Amino acid sequence: MALERSVTCPRCEEEQSFYRTAAMTLHLGEKQKWRCPDCEYGFVAINGIDTLPA
Repeated sequence: MALERSVTCPRCEEEQSFYRTAAMTLHLGEKQKWRCPDCEYGFVAINGIDTLPA
């Protein structure tokens, strides 16, 4: 289980290493919360589908 994920941050507008802050299993699959260490922007991913802007 990865605790770090490289993603383009919408606030920083550059590639950042997001850190997993929480995870739990739901009936839909695994829910994970991720947070940018620089600007505190966060997003949720359920079974690999995230809430980041397209």
